[in-house]
Amino acid sequence: MKKLSILMLAICSTAIFGQKVSDYKYVSIPEEFKTFKGDSYGLEAALTKALKGKKYVVLSTNKDQWPTEARENSCNVLNAEVLNVKSMFTNKLMLVIKDCDNKVLLESKGSSGIKEFEEGLADALQMALVNVGVSNPVAMQPAKNQPSNSINTNNTTQSSVQETAVVAPAAGNYSNGKVDVQKIQIDANQFILAKSGSSVPFAIFKTTSKKDVFIVKLADNNMTIGYFENGTIVIDIPQADGRYSKETFVAK
Repeated sequence: MKKLSILMLAICSTAIFGQKVSDYKYVSIPEEFKTFKGDSYGLEAALTKALKGKKYVVLSTNKDQWPTEARENSCNVLNAEVLNVKSMFTNKLMLVIKDCDNKVLLESKGSSGIKEFEEGLADALQMALVNVGVSNPVAMQPAKNQPSNSINTNNTTQSSVQETAVVAPAAGNYSNGKVDVQKIQIDANQFILAKSGSSVPFAIFKTTSKKDVFIVKLADNNMTIGYFENGTIVIDIPQADGRYSKETFVAK
């Protein structure tokens, strides 16, 4: 049921330019979330742990300890904040992520029916984090006032890295010609394909020890494997005769 509620929230919550968040590597989190009035029930630590699990680098509040590319240009750094949302019977919050110009890149609400504050807020935060994709950083911004020849060198290095990078299928809509699904990244280790217009997962993917190969649980509870192939998502669907058919889902 918890996975189902996460999926429904991922579809219903408000995300603004959510795909841009994953372009970043660095995230800054304040020492305390002010709207919780001095007691945020460990949410700062929980958010830090969750973002690290999604491959982000969470920076210290002491800017002198930041990596050079973050310290020399703050526009390489996102700013994350958790806001308390008043509610009578549920624990609610909103995760807000902004860029260096204070532009909101993502707003994602989370709620929990768990009445205890610490456990309920932690549960609500996990739901809000569904809309945060795994970090897949693009080119870093050069240092401010950096000479042009240094910028060109930086771009050359970045291009070489991008050429060798393996790009996994992005979150979005896919189809095998018969079924339309939406890819939703739950965390760094799992994602869901949900049928369009349905809150029931079509397939749940969990990572294995081999890159881009997954254990897949289908809606009928059958277990199989899936993998990425040339930017598509492939599932080996078990057949009644014991064989497997290859179902390829292509981005729409």
